[in-house]
Amino acid sequence: MGIPVYILSFNKKHYKYAYKFIRIWCFGMFYGMGFRYDLIKLSEQKKDKNQQYVFISNHTSIMDIMLTCILFPDHPVCFVGKKELVKIPIFGTIYKRICVMVDRTSAKSRADVYRRCAEKMQEGNSIAIFPEGGVPDDTSIILDEFKDGAFMLSSKYHSPIAVYTFIGLKEMFPFDSSQGYPGRVKVYFNGIIQPTNSPKDSKSEAYQEIKKTLLEYSI
Repeated sequence: MGIPVYILSFNKKHYKYAYKFIRIWCFGMFYGMGFRYDLIKLSEQKKDKNQQYVFISNHTSIMDIMLTCILFPDHPVCFVGKKELVKIPIFGTIYKRICVMVDRTSAKSRADVYRRCAEKMQEGNSIAIFPEGGVPDDTSIILDEFKDGAFMLSSKYHSPIAVYTFIGLKEMFPFDSSQGYPGRVKVYFNGIIQPTNSPKDSKSEAYQEIKKTLLEYSI
């Protein structure tokens, strides 16, 4: 799948076509490794196919990325990811073309993320951000503190935030490669938070929604 994605990534207008191949790869990875998912809607809100969103969820597994792409066929997703992944051979070349990279050690890079995300949205893409900023080393942490990025982006560029909670991948496909097993992942749609002038309030609302879902529905 990397070959057509790489070719199509040369032209920004072609990302929607590249995204189809990315989703095929994600389906192959997710289903091929023995995973399935159930989508449970905790909100009756509907996503608009013509609207760009900031998609957020909790983050406990690398498989979160594949699941995110599978969930959104009508909204080509660009991820905000760490610059270190560019070093991976072949994957890194494709990654830097289709994602918004951030050097977390550089204040300038972090500040420029908003502009680059806005450009992606103007091209018709949505943005996916894991607001925890990574997976905590302490696996006992249910939900780590949220960073401001997703909520600043929503406020600054008036983009709704679609909130999801993933339950199961932390145990089924953890970052500890000696553990894991196939199974069904629970995906909860918590709803859509409309953009406001108070990113702090949006962040608090999203955090509380995801934390509540994790506490109520986790096994």
